[in-house]
Amino acid sequence: MNLLIVGAGAMGRWVADTVDADVAFLDRDADAAETAAEAVDGRVVPVDTEERFDALCLAVPMSAVIDTIEVYAPLAERAVFDITGVMAAPVAAMREHAPDCERVSFHPLFAPRNAPGNVAVVTDESGPVTDAVRDDMTAADNHVFETTVEEHDEAMKTVQAGAHTAVLAYALAAGDVREEFATPVSAGLRDLVETVTDGSPQVYSEIQSVFEGADDVAAAAAQIAAADDDEFESLYHDVSSRFESPDSLADGEADR
Repeated sequence: MNLLIVGAGAMGRWVADTVDADVAFLDRDADAAETAAEAVDGRVVPVDTEERFDALCLAVPMSAVIDTIEVYAPLAERAVFDITGVMAAPVAAMREHAPDCERVSFHPLFAPRNAPGNVAVVTDESGPVTDAVRDDMTAADNHVFETTVEEHDEAMKTVQAGAHTAVLAYALAAGDVREEFATPVSAGLRDLVETVTDGSPQVYSEIQSVFEGADDVAAAAAQIAAADDDEFESLYHDVSSRFESPDSLADGEADR
């Protein structure tokens, strides 16, 4: 299979490392495309290429995916897939601009440096090419699981936009305290802050723009801040019952 990856960033390079294919990169940043291609013994094609490929992978920012599919989908002979992180827009665009191709949306739920991990999949039109891509991801020890456009994009409000908002809000509100004062909870939150801030602010900003989880976190924080003792206890028990696990410790022992 010869594969054109549009987007030579970290996720595009992850696809090249993971999928068994003869890879070509296309990127407006020619130096990035050259670096990515050299790393996998691939090649670079110009942004105005008319060359055809067995498969096309869109590894571009969420804000650019619709326009990118419109421009480059005609280069795909058999399959088009994306790894942008949103599913409603690319699935609809691939269906419109590549109606005769296999069409799949993958979302690796991790940064490449944290691979392997979970990969969400929406299959709009299956076939041997995208099945092979999925098999290669599984062979690289990723957990590849099926979802729907609606379930995925709704989940991202919680696991991405909401989670990132909660972590960054804690960091912004945190006081400057000595490390000796750390509790298991605060130390865990500090680790999460370091994870989030080790990424790209542009990526996190796009997530906040596309998904709407931030306002829910802000409203929940305000509800906690305004609660009296009885209301706080009710909120606490509500959360506890939703996230209860057999291994959890009772009576706050986890934070002592």
